[in-house]
Amino acid sequence: MTSGVAAVPLPPLIDGEQLPALLERPDVRLLDVRWALDGSKGEHTYLEGHLPGAVYIDLPTQLAALARPAAGRHPLPEPEDFAAVLRAAGISTHTTVIAYDDTDGSQAARLVWMLRALGQDAALLSGGMAAWDGPLETGPVQVEPGDVPARAWPAERIASADDVAAGKALVIDARAPERYRGESEPMDPRAGHVPGAINLPFTGNTDEQGRFWPAPRLRERFIAAGVPEDGEVIVYCGSGVTATHNLLALEAAGFQPPRLFPGSWSQWSADPDRPVATGPNP
Repeated sequence: MTSGVAAVPLPPLIDGEQLPALLERPDVRLLDVRWALDGSKGEHTYLEGHLPGAVYIDLPTQLAALARPAAGRHPLPEPEDFAAVLRAAGISTHTTVIAYDDTDGSQAARLVWMLRALGQDAALLSGGMAAWDGPLETGPVQVEPGDVPARAWPAERIASADDVAAGKALVIDARAPERYRGESEPMDPRAGHVPGAINLPFTGNTDEQGRFWPAPRLRERFIAAGVPEDGEVIVYCGSGVTATHNLLALEAAGFQPPRLFPGSWSQWSADPDRPVATGPNP
């Protein structure tokens, strides 16, 4: 280790000023998670230019299992499948991962949350590619395979639809307000939100440049919304991707790690027995 940076666990979010020193550590691996639903971003944009040494991770095929109504559009992958993805990306048990995308972190947050939930040291680069002012590298990056083992998803970090319905936790909907209110639903079977859920869109975690607000401001946001200091919190979105943006922001703000409802609205709305609320109120 040449930088003098102590190999202590990273916070969930880092900024561009921290990145150069971290990249001097031999245990650090960069992962690129650029993706867009319409196909405009993905491995082809990675190949055109990425942070030096970064390995590409495809969100829909490597950070999710096949979609199915009973589990939503982006279910968590099976532990062995995810471990195989990580090993191919050069990840070992003691690797520290820094993930990024080219927007507000809403894609790369999924990978960072998955890794941190499994006990792997990982952080999200706040501001994404724009936070890097060095040269970019083109083409694929070849790495030695890692040896990270398969690890089961920890029950204390995951919530089921029944957990959401139980009413024992504060439930946060991270989607856009119009989807929460039921005025628009471009992808899922029914419009609206889980009854009792409050709306805290993930976009409120960042400034206009896609950089996360400082921890005190994030904390003010969540406290003003009624997020409890020590109580149970469950977060969902459309399919369990952008909800992880809120999960990392909550952790960065000093709250106990909340739980993710991986199936999110895509699972809940596909079940006709689950009630749906509309309008601006929980």
